[in-house]
Amino acid sequence: MGVGKSTVGRLLAERLAVGYRDTDDDIVAARGRSIAEIFVDEGEAAFRAVEKRAVRAALDGHDGVLALGGGAILDADTRALLAGKPVVYLSMDVEEAVKRTGLNAARPLLAVNPPKQWRELMEARRQLYEEVATAVVATDGRTPEEVTEVVVNALELRAPRRLA
Repeated sequence: MGVGKSTVGRLLAERLAVGYRDTDDDIVAARGRSIAEIFVDEGEAAFRAVEKRAVRAALDGHDGVLALGGGAILDADTRALLAGKPVVYLSMDVEEAVKRTGLNAARPLLAVNPPKQWRELMEARRQLYEEVATAVVATDGRTPEEVTEVVVNALELRAPRRLA
């Protein structure tokens, strides 16, 4: 959350002259409601099922930069679909997250004590992110342009390639 995946994803797609797609945007467009509304109205399990289908559809039908929601990797099938693809885990520490997002209650998984909950989410997810990642790129103190450059160098991207 707030790591810059959308901004960096768009910059990377532009740099590689490929399309950009975000599965969260796909979900919002298909459901006509925000992610937070889906969480509140249907619960996390229902959202994760929708997210799983959105990720599968995007991986099957998109040849460009693909940004996934932070919880997409919780699903073992999704992690298996990402195997063998160039995947970048954009990381940041909680202090950077507070600066960037304020960790406000608009994020459904951070409704109470956002910094503490952010740390707990990251502790639970970090291993999964690292498991699927081809490269881990720290975003702390870097501009989106600097992060994009590090991603290009980390993956040695010189020509358009599929990037999840």
